[in-house]
Amino acid sequence: MERRRTRRVRRAAGAAVALALLFAGAATVASARGDGDGSGAGDASVRVPGASSADAGFARDMAVHHQQAVEMSFIVRDRTDDEDVRRLAYDIANTQANQRGMLLGWLDLWELPKVAPGGEPPMAWMAGTGGHEHGGHGSGGTEAGSEAGSGAGSGADGVLMAGMASRSELARLNRLDGERAEVFFLQLMTDHHKGGVDMAEACASLCSVPAEQRLARGMVEGQQSELGLMRDMLAERGAEPRP
Repeated sequence: MERRRTRRVRRAAGAAVALALLFAGAATVASARGDGDGSGAGDASVRVPGASSADAGFARDMAVHHQQAVEMSFIVRDRTDDEDVRRLAYDIANTQANQRGMLLGWLDLWELPKVAPGGEPPMAWMAGTGGHEHGGHGSGGTEAGSEAGSGAGSGADGVLMAGMASRSELARLNRLDGERAEVFFLQLMTDHHKGGVDMAEACASLCSVPAEQRLARGMVEGQQSELGLMRDMLAERGAEPRP
């Protein structure tokens, strides 16, 4: 009964996130160009952020952050037959891949590099919020990260940004099966979402492009909803988020 109730809540939350992405997509691109709401129309200096801005930093770093979430979601879909976990993994992979495409598309639109200028470390754009000082459980240090993200080198075991899994943790997830894989994935993704929420909240406060601020606020709402679902799914399996 409890799992059926959780599934109903999850489907409703997933549908809400999907609809929000569908309706936001076209307006997001137009607004990032300055075409959408008339604010700053005709003034490229208002519309286009600089390479070291919070807007560009968030786009670069969250693209890397999202890529690892997609990677972990595909891993767990091969490690379990559980319908609920596989559906959650699919929702996360689909949502975050779409959002990542928007972020990288904005960087192209703004003609800004996908690598931080001057070797700035990841999350440096969050200076003043305290977010860049928080280490996560690691970072993927993946090829996708080096392709579309910060120019800084990885830290211990591939740690780049708050909440990201380390190379060792990804390797462990690849070795687990069944409920053990489900629990570890849910724990890793809980950490990942918490780090992502911190970054998105910082962009909502610091970014100057209205469309990017709206996307960031949508990320906060969507990932906080999924955090509640993952907490329930862990409890169903006799586990809980990591401290």
